[in-house]
Amino acid sequence: MNMRAGTGSRTRDTRSIGPYTVVTRLDTRMPAHAPVSEYRFIARSSDGNRTVLLSTPLATVDPQRFMAEADASRYLLGSWVLPAVELAAPGDQTWHARPYVPALPLPTALALHGGPLPERTVRALAVALAENLAVMHGQNLTHAGLCPSAVLIAVDGPRLTCFGAARAAAPDGVPRQEIPGLDPGSLPPEQAAGGRPRPLGDVYALGATLAYAATGYTLPEREELPAELRSLIARCLSRDPAQRPELSELTEELTGPTQPDAPVGFAAPSRADTLLGPGWLPARLIAAIVHQAASVLAAEVRTPQQQAWTQGRAPSPDAAVRHSN
Repeated sequence: MNMRAGTGSRTRDTRSIGPYTVVTRLDTRMPAHAPVSEYRFIARSSDGNRTVLLSTPLATVDPQRFMAEADASRYLLGSWVLPAVELAAPGDQTWHARPYVPALPLPTALALHGGPLPERTVRALAVALAENLAVMHGQNLTHAGLCPSAVLIAVDGPRLTCFGAARAAAPDGVPRQEIPGLDPGSLPPEQAAGGRPRPLGDVYALGATLAYAATGYTLPEREELPAELRSLIARCLSRDPAQRPELSELTEELTGPTQPDAPVGFAAPSRADTLLGPGWLPARLIAAIVHQAASVLAAEVRTPQQQAWTQGRAPSPDAAVRHSN
C-alpha cells in the first residue's frame, strides 16, 4: 500500500478497500504503547461524495468473528457510539465502515496535549461513556472492547468504536492474555482468563480508560489519580466484579443527583450534555481535530482506475466494475 502519514492537499495514489479509496490511516500518530484492535482508515467513496471511517481486522483475528461483531454493532444506540453502517459482502475482502466524524483516538489526544487531560475533560468523558454503555447494556449487549484506543475524541464529545474486540480476538473459554490488539491494562481479569464478556467487565474497562485519560496509564498507582476521581476509578478497577460500581452509580457520583434537562423529541435525557459545553476540551485538541477535518477534505485521492488511465493503460474490467458501484 502506497500511503503517506499526513493528509495534505496533493494528489496521492492509495489502495482501495471495497468501494472506498483510503485517504489516510486514522492511527498514524498513535503512540507505540497503545494497542489497536483493528486497522482503521479514513476513506472516500469512488464518487467522492462520502467519507467514512473504515476498519479491517488484524491478521490474528478471525474474519468471521470480526464481521459478526461489526454486524451486531449496527444496532447499537446512544449518542456517543459509532456503529457500523456498511459491511463487506460475503466472500469479499473483510471490512466495515462507520460514518466519518473528525476525531482523535484518545492516546493521540494525550500525545498532542503533552500529557494527561484536565480533570474536567476526564469527568465529561466518564459520564458520556458511562451513559452510552448503560444504553448498550439495556440492549443486552456488552461492548467487550473498550480501551483508550477505542475512544475517539470529537469536538462535541467522545465516540465508542472497536465493539466486540475481545470476542473477535478469541472465543469464550480461550485465554485472551497477550493477544495482539487487545490492551492488557484495559482487559478485565475475567475476560483475560477466557470468561464471557459481561456488563461489569465494561465497567472495569471504563475505569482503565479513564485512568489512562487522567494519568497516561491504564493501571496507575492510586495516588497518581486525580483526588476527586480517585475512589471511583479505583473501584471500577477492582478485580472482583462485585466490587465495581454500577454505571448509574458512577454517573450520579460524577454529576450529582440533579435531573438533566427535559429530552428533546425521542432523545434520552443526558447528563453528559451539561459537561460537554464550551471549554470541556483543550484548545490544542480542538485545533488538531479541525486540522484533520480540513486535511481530509482537501486531500485529492486517485482511485486505482484513475491511476491506470494516468499510466497509459486501461484498468482491468474487475477494477472498472468495482469502482463504478
